[in-house]
Amino acid sequence: IEAEGYPGPSLIIAYSHCIAHGINMTTANDQQKAAVASGAWPLYRYDPRLAAEGKNPLQLDSKDPTIPIEQFAYNETRYKMLTKSKPEQAKELIKLAQADATNRWNMYKQLAAMTCGEKKEE
Repeated sequence: IEAEGYPGPSLIIAYSHCIAHGINMTTANDQQKAAVASGAWPLYRYDPRLAAEGKNPLQLDSKDPTIPIEQFAYNETRYKMLTKSKPEQAKELIKLAQADATNRWNMYKQLAAMTCGEKKEE
């Protein structure tokens, strides 16, 4: 609704599962929830109109991550296969993915906590 109501271009980026991910498609929403819970896919909104009200345009809708990236990623065949074919690289890559998700989450959290200037008078 917010994107539709914005008087200009709006962009919605969504995590969309598919059968090629190698997950049970009847419980695919659980995988989407795991993506958010791991911090791999944070939920946020950015509405530039809020700045004119003295509010931060970035709104972080996710809570702090509650599961490791590994718990999300290794539900999907596309990631799990590397643990079979190249286990050492898989261990290193999952560590890097965790570090990236943690750093990105912390950055979004800092940005969302910033205060904006005073409300603009019209």
